[in-house]
Amino acid sequence: MDKAKIILDKDFIISKVDEKVFSSFVEPLGRCIYGGIYEPGHVTADQNGFRQDVLELTKPLNITLNRFPGGNFTSTYRWEDGIGPKELRPRRAEVAWQCIETNEFGLNEFADWSKLNGSDVMMTVNLATRGVLEAMDCVEYCNFQEGTTLSDLRISHGYKKPHGYRYWCLTNEIDGVWQVGQKTGTDYGRIAREASKAMKLLDENIKTVLAGSSSPSQNSFPSFDAAALEESYEFVDYLSIHQYIGNAKDDSPNYLAKTLITDNYLKTAIATCDYIKAKNRSNKKVNISFDEFNTWHSIAEEKRFSNKWQVAPPLLEDTYTMEDALVLGGMLMAVLKNADRVKIACVSELVNCISHIRTRNGGGAWVLPPYYTFLLFSKYARGTSLMINVNSPKYDSTDFTDVPYLDAAATLADNGDISIFAINRSMEEVLPLETELRGFENYIVKEHIVLKSEGAKDTNTEECPNNVVPQNNGNAQIDGNKLVAALPKLSWNVIHLEKMK
Repeated sequence: MDKAKIILDKDFIISKVDEKVFSSFVEPLGRCIYGGIYEPGHVTADQNGFRQDVLELTKPLNITLNRFPGGNFTSTYRWEDGIGPKELRPRRAEVAWQCIETNEFGLNEFADWSKLNGSDVMMTVNLATRGVLEAMDCVEYCNFQEGTTLSDLRISHGYKKPHGYRYWCLTNEIDGVWQVGQKTGTDYGRIAREASKAMKLLDENIKTVLAGSSSPSQNSFPSFDAAALEESYEFVDYLSIHQYIGNAKDDSPNYLAKTLITDNYLKTAIATCDYIKAKNRSNKKVNISFDEFNTWHSIAEEKRFSNKWQVAPPLLEDTYTMEDALVLGGMLMAVLKNADRVKIACVSELVNCISHIRTRNGGGAWVLPPYYTFLLFSKYARGTSLMINVNSPKYDSTDFTDVPYLDAAATLADNGDISIFAINRSMEEVLPLETELRGFENYIVKEHIVLKSEGAKDTNTEECPNNVVPQNNGNAQIDGNKLVAALPKLSWNVIHLEKMK
């Protein structure tokens, strides 16, 4: 295969990478919580019922924010159901996922778990079937110091110190026809504006996230986003967008190319925000919260759940493979390429459903290949995103033309180290890579970490948990002012360059 080339210049930067792009999403969906992060009676469970084997897998990800509690779950959510004595909490028919929600695990349990995990919480309020007053009540309960009915109620529940949540989502995917309480952009923008205004009167330090499009394929994108922003622009801080990428037709070359949509989606959402800014002659900048994204294959099947009205049935537990690890890597690199405006990003979800961490009820916990993609991204992508010039051989797929075999991004850490993230999309050939380092002198290759396998469908199981794992065995080396490497077929690479003292 012809050589791919990258140019990195120390003077060409995009932006500081916001710490909030290393975030995740937890929803009472399937076994994400029940049987996932929470399983009283499990051999590893602590006194609160939190599975320690799961915490051992989530902690290394260094997640900064966890979005909670949804998701589609939010649209009929009553936050009050999940507080107070567990024996008094109501059981509800949860219509979004056709389950029974016991509310055994609620708002305060998630606060406790997040502290153990070392992460903060981005709370979501229900503006689909509830309104401004209920959103204010949730802020008062969570963030008000003391001396009011709701803040004192929190204290009576054992939480003297307020949770102090800074980031609040103003409902979820309300443009979708599947959503209970679906609204037009204009109608939603008006209630979101009033909710955000009121919530900030209670706590002036909070930041609010407007629910934008649920998918780049929605006919409502970006017109819904523009209409909602036009009503609320001066009162919100972020626009939320979501994307899931699937391979329902089992066309791997085409699947690997779909992350091209991600970059375009982010840029279109940014342009929509800036259009409303210009139209309103505003001085304010609204940034992007990419607070649901992942690969997801079962969504394309559009089948009704066969195990309805159960408590925590196994739902949406796709078998994620090596090719999914590469697609997730492409989505993460799109975040880096738009780091000047994408300030929150939550991979969806954290455990079991649409997730790379798996558990067996009463049994073990293990990880699937994309887990390592995010793990390495979280470890090496912190710092400043560099503008990267890529010249790569290309291929055509079913839906795309001129797809680069190489997808790449790079960051400069505060200590001067460089991390280059690179994907070889080829299913057959090694990709030679040459990187010109302009203005970066006296570097050595500290690590060249490679995640790869022989087959695109290779994965890990509870019995064989180490079938696909990263290895520090790449061959990158410095040659003058150039970095040269051979990227194995179907591989996710992290090349870490250390600045010599």
